[in-house]
Amino acid sequence: IELARYTGGKVHICHISSARGVELVRRAKSDGFQVSCEVTPHHLVLTESAVEGFNTDAKMSPPLRGEEDVQALIEGLADGTIDAIASDHAPHELDSKQKEFAEAAMGILGLQTSLPLVLELVEAGKISRRRAIEAMSAKPAEVFGLEGGSLATGAVADVVIVDPKRKWVFDSEVNASLSNNSPFLGRQLCGAADTVLVGGSVVVSKGEVLS
Repeated sequence: IELARYTGGKVHICHISSARGVELVRRAKSDGFQVSCEVTPHHLVLTESAVEGFNTDAKMSPPLRGEEDVQALIEGLADGTIDAIASDHAPHELDSKQKEFAEAAMGILGLQTSLPLVLELVEAGKISRRRAIEAMSAKPAEVFGLEGGSLATGAVADVVIVDPKRKWVFDSEVNASLSNNSPFLGRQLCGAADTVLVGGSVVVSKGEVLS
């Protein structure tokens, strides 16, 4: 933030995780500096208690924080201080996680659980559905100047049709990754991508990836 203040350039902060971080970004934006940031779904729904018992499947960087930090992150997402939600997808082989906690690799699976975890916040009334959609599509595209993130006429047809009521359990059978490093395995989730178009072509239909 200080570099952005000094140079007038842009800075994007990955995986914001603390109440103090949210406040610093909020203040920088209020001062007119070109600062953006993102948060992961797991930092929005888990606290440091997830690593109790030295659970390496919940070890990540930055680490999970306390409840007050989680609430600050949700508030920052709701009011637009936090621009985007990033999956932080970090698969690891079994050997790198089945170690002493200090030596285990950092990171968890994120792609498959991102959407339903964010929809949990919507269902709980903590963020609006519009804000959730914006943070996972339009705003990241805007921040990085990418095509997509829009349903405007003539925009590239990258479209996701979501079933917000579909209930499913994230277990080893439905896990699409070759890795299993997730603290959410065994958790019932609600919401899934039903149909996905990339560049106008259907690549996912009825929740199944087309070959």
